Amino acid sequence: MDWNFGDILDAVGAALGPDDLALAHGDHKIYWPEFTARTNRLARALIHLGAKSGDKAGFYMRNQAEYMEAMAGCFKASLSPVNVNYRYLDDELVYIIDNSDSTVVFFDVEFMAEVERVRPRLPRVVAWVQIGGGVTAPFAQDYEKLATSGDPSPLAGKRSGDEIFLLYTGGTTGLPKGVMWTHNIWREASMEGVRKMGLPVPETMDEHVQNALTVGRFSRQLPACPLMHGTGWFTAMGAMLNGGAVVTLSEKAKFSPVNLWDTVESTGVTSMAIVGDAFAKPMLQTLDENPGRWNLSSVLNIVSSGVMWSAEVKQGLLRHIPQTALTDSFGASEAVGFGSSITTADGGTQTSKFEIGVSCKVFTEDDREVMPGSGEPGFIARGGAVPLGYYKDPEKTAKTYKTIGGMRYAIPGDWCTVEADGSITLLGRGSNCINTAGEKVYPEEVEEALKSHAAVRDALVVGVPDDKWGQAVTAVVSLERDVSEDELRAFIQSKLARYKAPKRILFKESLGRAPNGKADYKSIKDFALKELGL
Repeated sequence: MDWNFGDILDAVGAALGPDDLALAHGDHKIYWPEFTARTNRLARALIHLGAKSGDKAGFYMRNQAEYMEAMAGCFKASLSPVNVNYRYLDDELVYIIDNSDSTVVFFDVEFMAEVERVRPRLPRVVAWVQIGGGVTAPFAQDYEKLATSGDPSPLAGKRSGDEIFLLYTGGTTGLPKGVMWTHNIWREASMEGVRKMGLPVPETMDEHVQNALTVGRFSRQLPACPLMHGTGWFTAMGAMLNGGAVVTLSEKAKFSPVNLWDTVESTGVTSMAIVGDAFAKPMLQTLDENPGRWNLSSVLNIVSSGVMWSAEVKQGLLRHIPQTALTDSFGASEAVGFGSSITTADGGTQTSKFEIGVSCKVFTEDDREVMPGSGEPGFIARGGAVPLGYYKDPEKTAKTYKTIGGMRYAIPGDWCTVEADGSITLLGRGSNCINTAGEKVYPEEVEEALKSHAAVRDALVVGVPDDKWGQAVTAVVSLERDVSEDELRAFIQSKLARYKAPKRILFKESLGRAPNGKADYKSIKDFALKELGL
């Protein structure tokens, strides 16, 4: 059957009652009947404002209740949500909103100044929807008014499970790309894991609703990582579609482990989504420093994806929450379910080692399948339920989504080896892309920004190991004249999102480019490691 998310939300919303929590943000709580009414009103309002079926809607905000509520409203109006990185500056914002063809943009009042600067460059946006702030900007619609005014009943009309939504990813090279998921494909990809565990998969909407009433309604999902990234978005969306609650942290601007554990205790959080050690290490440190402070008995699962989650940190967390299963999920924006690793108090696996996912294989660069135990590295490939490709980019789609032996695979570029027991060991992304606390940074973008400074002759950027960030963005530059590291860093922060700015900038007379101008990133990284004592 067709599994359109708007239809699912209509069916689940009709079955749940006033005691069933849907959204929680600090003391602000919304229960399912109110959630259903508000999202129905939002959907009608968006259509009235000029949005048409299949249009895109940008989400420019941090984690908050309105993120999931607006997403549900979009699904009901047959619109595609588009994740916008709230750290982006003007040119980056214009690119995402324009490239996605967004006609609606939801934005938090926190980003009013940025919106006012870029709005004249985005004439195709028919509705700017402001969240918070009291006084609504003259050019914007008031979000709360849209959610509380008008007809709260379900929308009429037919929706399709083949409708798409876009998850923008940096990928490994070039500008961000929108991965085209359909509702049906995402649902099938999710259900493959359920089948693998031997659990029943609902085949009808009535069966899905029954699952929501018996299991889903008791879920309290807390995305500690940003909803603008796939890990946070997909785990929260799964909870919402199954009748559970999405809990967001009241301290939005900076991750606070104390706020997280306070929220877990007060809201009875059952599951969390994080991004590796960048989140898990401060979470563990806070627990170690405050033994017994919180009642964490509700936590049943923590899911991580995106960066390394070390075995030592997992074991540390299990000292405090021994009932919890820690799930290290190996996936990408281009597909999910490449592999998984589950650690409990009874045991687990080594860092970077995963049980290979359903419909997954490992291929060499010439499309030969890697044999278990051979030690030969290859690219992980995911067949079966994979996205349609990149939005408006058939060339890059063809490079990432390949047909091998009659099966279409998503191959985002992660190298791994296949062990004799069939498990896989992740080696890393086969490119120069830097992954810093779950954010992808492209060296070329930072290099070009550095070289626009009058004092810089040349620049190369690499990632070096870092306990906090996973990888720290590090620049090596040659100079035309003297300039301080702090001045260059401040210059970059004025050009790009702050997370892209190098944590360290090192100086070198010559960067050793080849005669054809190509960079030798290996020697530059070796130089950086030596200079930093790593």
